[in-house]
Amino acid sequence: MARRPSRRAVMSGAAATAALGMTGCLQNPDPAGGGGSGPVERYTPGDTPGSGTVSILGAFGGQEEEAFLASLEKFQSDSGITIAYTPDTDFTNTIQQRAGAGDAPDIALFPQPGGMFDLAAKGMITPIDVFLDYDQLNSTLIPGFLDSARLQGRVYGAPMRMACKSLLWFPKKAYEEGGYGDKPATMQELYEITEQIRADGIAPWSDGWGADQATGWVGTDWIEEFMLRVHGPVVYDDWVKHRLPFNSEEVVQVFDLVGDLLKTEGNVLGGTDAIINTPFSEAPLPLFEDPPKAMLVRQGNFVTGFFPEDVMANMDEEVGVYAMPTWEDGFDGQPILGGGDLAALFTLNDDTVKVMEFMASDAFGAEWAQAGGWLSPHRTFDLSQYSDEITRQVAEIASGAAVFRYDASDLMPTAVGSGSFWKGMVEWLQGAKTSQEVCDEIENGWPE
Repeated sequence: MARRPSRRAVMSGAAATAALGMTGCLQNPDPAGGGGSGPVERYTPGDTPGSGTVSILGAFGGQEEEAFLASLEKFQSDSGITIAYTPDTDFTNTIQQRAGAGDAPDIALFPQPGGMFDLAAKGMITPIDVFLDYDQLNSTLIPGFLDSARLQGRVYGAPMRMACKSLLWFPKKAYEEGGYGDKPATMQELYEITEQIRADGIAPWSDGWGADQATGWVGTDWIEEFMLRVHGPVVYDDWVKHRLPFNSEEVVQVFDLVGDLLKTEGNVLGGTDAIINTPFSEAPLPLFEDPPKAMLVRQGNFVTGFFPEDVMANMDEEVGVYAMPTWEDGFDGQPILGGGDLAALFTLNDDTVKVMEFMASDAFGAEWAQAGGWLSPHRTFDLSQYSDEITRQVAEIASGAAVFRYDASDLMPTAVGSGSFWKGMVEWLQGAKTSQEVCDEIENGWPE
């Protein structure tokens, strides 16, 4: 089951590692280097006074809005700046409409980079190197995070929240009683654990891709996780940007590797039919039955909100988590797949810059961390601010990553990322099409 990659694949992973190392001192954009849009001159404090109020548009409301505003209370008191936050569940469309009509907020919080790039390409957003200390910011962030906000050499968004996807969850007590050992160092070791669990008469994995019109998005995460581990971040970036065709040898190989894990009889509870028909929110539930019907589920940090109530009330005792491990002979380092909210500046003045400086710092978010449901993108964030041990473990996993990469389907054109890629994953899992056929179809439909 643990198919080893070809020599070409191994070499591409090694090349990715080398390239990543070489770019370490080349991250700071050159404002005069062309390519990007927006101001070139460095912003000088005092040149453009603010009005005392800064408007922010974001996608989150309810308890998240309350926690966000709580994280800004002391800043508002200390700075004398008033934050006027507007939540909008249709943020993706609203920000495009408002910006196009000349009514953009001072700051917008983008849950995906795509819409931000659209507006940055039109010169509506100020690159962060104009008003932030780029090198200082980059030094505290999880490596690679700013790459998710880069367009043609300039970075347009400052991360203010992170989502971590590369997580494997398990029922702590049952897993330990089963003697399945410590966290595996490689996927190949994880495959050995999978075989051990299956030999004990338990389904190693539970998985669910059901999401109404979005069914299949969970499957795209599996492909992204393996692309990062087998081929590394440089090849991953080429794939996302379509410099590497979707039907290339590397991508087809990854589909086959994921298939080895998910399609092998007995590996996943209920088999492939159950994966398609199980809502993603219900995938963790079999882990916490008595006795457990499955031992592992791969999903982002948000999934804890779907655990049974009694488990959520005692997560530190009931739940275990570790990172999806590396691929032997693949990328040399722990990659993390995820997402996050990016703060982008439309109005450049003293007040808006101060707000951006604070939200982009590791001092932001303590109150939100204590309320739960939030992760800082900074390695230097005080982990004691998190409200429970399981969240601290997730934060430590993310902070220790060698490289962070944004969810590929969120970065690809909409017709692919939330269209042919989702649809193709379903057809592939059901066996209607082979890895090559699905990849060919997605490649042939890639927008010009």
